[in-house]
Amino acid sequence: MKKKVCFVATLELSVRVFLVHHMRLLQDEYDLSVIVNTGNTRFLEPLEIRAEVIPVQIERSISPARDFRSLVDLYRIFRREKFDIVHSIMPKSGLLSMLAGFFARVPVRVHTFTGQVWKNDRGSKRFLFKCADKLTALCATRILVDSPSQRKFIIDEGIVNSNKSSVIGSGSMCGVDMERFSFDSNVRKEIRDEYGIADNDIVFLYLGRLKKDKGVLDLARAFRTLHKRFPHVRLFIVGPDEDNITDEIMAICAGCSDRVHVQGFIDKPERCFSAADVFCLPSYREGFGLVIAEAAAVGLPSIGSRIYGITDIVFEGVTGALFEPGAHHELMQKMARFVEDPSLIRTMGEKARLNVLQNYTKEKITSAMISYYRGLQRSP
Repeated sequence: MKKKVCFVATLELSVRVFLVHHMRLLQDEYDLSVIVNTGNTRFLEPLEIRAEVIPVQIERSISPARDFRSLVDLYRIFRREKFDIVHSIMPKSGLLSMLAGFFARVPVRVHTFTGQVWKNDRGSKRFLFKCADKLTALCATRILVDSPSQRKFIIDEGIVNSNKSSVIGSGSMCGVDMERFSFDSNVRKEIRDEYGIADNDIVFLYLGRLKKDKGVLDLARAFRTLHKRFPHVRLFIVGPDEDNITDEIMAICAGCSDRVHVQGFIDKPERCFSAADVFCLPSYREGFGLVIAEAAAVGLPSIGSRIYGITDIVFEGVTGALFEPGAHHELMQKMARFVEDPSLIRTMGEKARLNVLQNYTKEKITSAMISYYRGLQRSP
């Protein structure tokens, strides 16, 4: 009889992005289920995933009454289904499912940490969220962390010990699809022609959620100064505006607004990478910079903030450049280096792509995940 495995996530998008490839290879060995906040229980069928989708209303925001109802729902499902393994991703789904799994006596309870929301907080807020992560780790039997530097951070912070935690492969939850994320010269020409971008224009790209703690406003300030020195630069900012900061971005860049292009969510981000020259991730916190790996797969060097998660994949002067988070003048200087010496774009981009090929392909990460699950099956 196959072991029963249940994945728990807050968002359907998280399942699609982080779990689908693993599930596609696990489904022949395990009986899979997915608990997620969704109104579409058949969303995995077109992806050829054989798994029962069980909808549970797990909210991202804090709501004690709704969270308690979700906890009870999870407990009842775990007791009824008698899963052998429950594996959660994302903070809220992790806390609730590890608690419910503990009380329901699920034998193996795995949670994957993908970054700490409290890292840059102070006072009672930091204390509260840190306690939540400690409780999640306490109720889990195994902890996965999606980057080595993040694992070191949560060990140093007393969230989990070294014996209970591990990293899959070199890091990342799902790895990079090298076929999807590959350079396309036709796409580059198409996009650059659409926006009137000259061949010698240097395009800097940010791709991700538009939030203040992602450092997007710092990037706008850095670009404003950079443009005064180098008129032939462009900035693309792509992603859903969760903090409603598009107007603030454009106000910061008022003197060079014709060189700044802000666009919402797109379903083919790989096209943006082909059109760009340098990727920027000026974030204040990251679990693992998967988007940096995706950019590198297309041949882009990256400029990232010097924080855990990013320092695992951006190597100063080799695959890109690092700067202190929030230091927008230093960020501008790092950007200027690529403008002054465009040959760095090619040489660092090639090394960044080689790093992904050696360490972060989806095949390598999924193979390591399958081995991890087989190890769980052998564990007492």
